[in-house]
Amino acid sequence: MNIKILLFCTVLCTVIYGCSSGDSGAPAETNEMPLSSGTMYFPPSGNNDWETKPLSSLGWHQDRVQDLLNYLETKHSKSFMILQNGRIVMENYFSGHTSSTPWYWASAGKTLTSTVTGIAEQEGFLNINNKVSAYIGTGWTSEPPAKENLITCRNLLTMTSGLDDSLGDDVSPANLKYKADAGTRWAYHNVYVKLQDVVAAATGQTWAQYFNTRLRDKIGMTGNWIQNGNNSVYWSNTRSMARFGLMALNNGSWNGTSIINSAYFQNAVSTSQNINLAYGYLWWLNGKTSYHMPQTQIQFNGKLIPNAPDDMFCALGKNDQKIYVVPGKKLVVIRMGDAADNVNLALSDFDDVLWQKINAVIN
Repeated sequence: MNIKILLFCTVLCTVIYGCSSGDSGAPAETNEMPLSSGTMYFPPSGNNDWETKPLSSLGWHQDRVQDLLNYLETKHSKSFMILQNGRIVMENYFSGHTSSTPWYWASAGKTLTSTVTGIAEQEGFLNINNKVSAYIGTGWTSEPPAKENLITCRNLLTMTSGLDDSLGDDVSPANLKYKADAGTRWAYHNVYVKLQDVVAAATGQTWAQYFNTRLRDKIGMTGNWIQNGNNSVYWSNTRSMARFGLMALNNGSWNGTSIINSAYFQNAVSTSQNINLAYGYLWWLNGKTSYHMPQTQIQFNGKLIPNAPDDMFCALGKNDQKIYVVPGKKLVVIRMGDAADNVNLALSDFDDVLWQKINAVIN
């Protein structure tokens, strides 16, 4: 299923990111360190140390790994990682991509905006139940004031702004037009990016400054936001994406330090409204009885990704950028690359087949 989810960058990123391990397109060399079986591990910041765990210690099927890797390579992947309890079990790069090469997150990066919005709330700068205009002023849409004032920060987090999603990614006031009252209609819309303006206005810092100090640097990520037209897109190496996934696996904490309070994070990865059961605060949720997808008001019955675990939540971006988090198995799975098949805008048949291949290895 090809779906229209926003984006993104077609320009080549010239920013150089840290956390390089200097590997080639083959599976990355990692520093194997003594295992602490059963405990959660967090890699240190500022160097390439990251504990690994052999598949044999987990009872996984080594003889099925090559089929998974062949599939990933055939489907235009740049990188693939599996963490179990925070340790690297698989780390593979393809077609000249390396562990130091930056790549775009596309819409998977919406989850970064969700997280930092929650951090700003816990620090007392904003309340997600307040109207957006309380922070960025009135007239940020072309709606009548009474309708604009219905739109809260929570509506932007849950894609229930009521704004017309058929008008493209432009978030200038003239292009943000009324379609329905906020909270009554679920529709995927680039207007979520206004949350970055809300955070900047509320904190008195630029979005990038606040993001870097409150999230990126605290968990040892590297990377930067790149503005491309109407889209604010995060670029980083694969391990930085994996660090964020590991924080998500730990309910918003990093090595015993709370980055985002657990109550907010649990709301972020739970059904956030009663229209699209498979959507939280800019996170996609598996295992629900139905789901909606962008650019349609049709309700689809069944799970978002049938072959994936029911408790999985995920960040999905254009051309198959993926963060899959599976709490029950203590797994984080990362995939970066070009579109697996034809150009697609996030969820595709690739997700389900990829999970068939992953299940063959881990089960």
